[in-house]
Amino acid sequence: HVQLVESGGGSVQTGGSLRLSCAASGYRHSSGVCAGWFRQAPGKGREGVASIRDGGATTYYARSVKGRFTISQENASTLILQMNSLKPEDTAMYYCAYGPPNPRCSGGYAAPEDDYHDWGQGTQVTVS
Repeated sequence: HVQLVESGGGSVQTGGSLRLSCAASGYRHSSGVCAGWFRQAPGKGREGVASIRDGGATTYYARSVKGRFTISQENASTLILQMNSLKPEDTAMYYCAYGPPNPRCSGGYAAPEDDYHDWGQGTQVTVS
């Protein structure tokens, strides 16, 4: 059973930074696995923010965060989202997710929610 636990959320002022972490336990590491971050603002649907193919060979960023956010793997079981130059519109609940290898993630394209099988409970980010 895979368990994902996010941490690092909080409240910051516009222009500030936060570093989100996602700890994966019970996870059988395998090449090509896709890991991603999604977010959901109040009253809006969940949107993909960034994804990374296991090993870091390819990444994807939503246009709204490109150049400000960086996704990385600290180790085989820790996913990181470094968020800089935060804006009020970045306010949302942030979720990490893991899924099996898929061509969209491997190719650096946006992968829909259905591509991910395991989800964390989320960590709140508030920018004012």
